[in-house]
Amino acid sequence: MKRGRWTLPDKASVGHPERSEGSPAKHRDRSVASLAQDDTGIIDGAKLAAALQADVAKEVATLKARGVTPGLTVVLVGDDAASAVYVGSKERTCLELGMNGETIRRPASITEAELLAIVDRLNDDPAVHGILVQMPLPKHINSDAVIRRIRADKDVDGFHPVNVGKLSIGEKDGFAPCTPAGVLYMLQAYGVRTAGADCVIVGRSNIVGKPMASLMMQPGVDATVTVCHSRTNDLAAHTRRADILIVAAGRPRMVTADMVKPGAVVIDVGMNRIADATKKSGTRLVGDVAFDEVREVASLITPVPGGVGKMTIAMLMANTVRAAAQLS
Repeated sequence: MKRGRWTLPDKASVGHPERSEGSPAKHRDRSVASLAQDDTGIIDGAKLAAALQADVAKEVATLKARGVTPGLTVVLVGDDAASAVYVGSKERTCLELGMNGETIRRPASITEAELLAIVDRLNDDPAVHGILVQMPLPKHINSDAVIRRIRADKDVDGFHPVNVGKLSIGEKDGFAPCTPAGVLYMLQAYGVRTAGADCVIVGRSNIVGKPMASLMMQPGVDATVTVCHSRTNDLAAHTRRADILIVAAGRPRMVTADMVKPGAVVIDVGMNRIADATKKSGTRLVGDVAFDEVREVASLITPVPGGVGKMTIAMLMANTVRAAAQLS
C-alpha cells in the first residue's frame, strides 16, 4: 500500500522549480498567484493544463522508449452532442501527447450485456491502460454495474468502488476522479495554503463533491472540510467562512459576492448553459458562481469556461499514463 503526502500527480509542483518532491509548498498569501505573473486574481486553467500535458508528454516518451505506448479507450453510447464534443477532445489530446486514443461509438439502443462485453474485451486488452465509459448512459443500462465491471487498475476516471476506497483511506496507487484531482492540482500549483484552511464544498456528488472532500482531508493537504448540499440550512453562513470555496452544485451563478469571505479562493466547477441573445448560438456557458461580482471579493477565482474544465482532461491523461506505468 502506497501512502504519504497526497499530491496529484507527483509533479504537482509544475511552475515551481524550487519545490522538491514531497516537500510542503511555500506558504504565500492567497492573494498572490505564484504561478501567474500578474495580479488578475484569475486561475488560468488553460495555462496549468498545458504545463501538465507537457509533463505528461515527457512521461509518454519515456514509456515509449521502453516499448509501452499508453492507451486510453473511451466508450460513447448514444448521440448526445455535448458528450460527443467532450469525447472528441479526449481523443485529440491523447494523440497530441503521443498516446493511443480510441473512441468506441455505439447507439443508445445497445443492451447492457453488449456494453459489458465491450468492457470485458478492453479489460483483457494489454494495449489498453485506461478505460472510460462516458456518462450519462441510457436509462435502461445500470451505470453502476458498468463502472464496477471496469478493472480498477484501468479505471482512470476513478469511479470504481476500489478506487473510491483507496482515496478514502489514503492509498496512492489508485486513481482519484479527474475533476477533483485537477482542482487540487490548481490549488497546489498556485501556492494556496491548504493546511488548516477552512474548505467548504458545495455539492455532494460522487463525481466531484465527495472525492473532493476526501482529497482536501488527505495528509499533506490537511484542510478542515465542510460539505454543503441541497438540505444544508443557511448555506451562506457556511460559504462566508470558507478560506477555500469549491462550488459544484449545478446551479448557474448561485454563489454571489455576499456569500464569499473577502480574500477567499473560489473554485467554480459548475458548467451551465444559459440563454444569451447576444451570442450567435443563443446561449453561453456560466459557472455556479456569479463570476464578475465574486471576482471583486475573492483573491483567486477560476473562470467558466477556461478554468477547471481544461484541467479535467489533463488529469485524465496523467491518470492514463500512470496506469500504463503501473501495468507495465
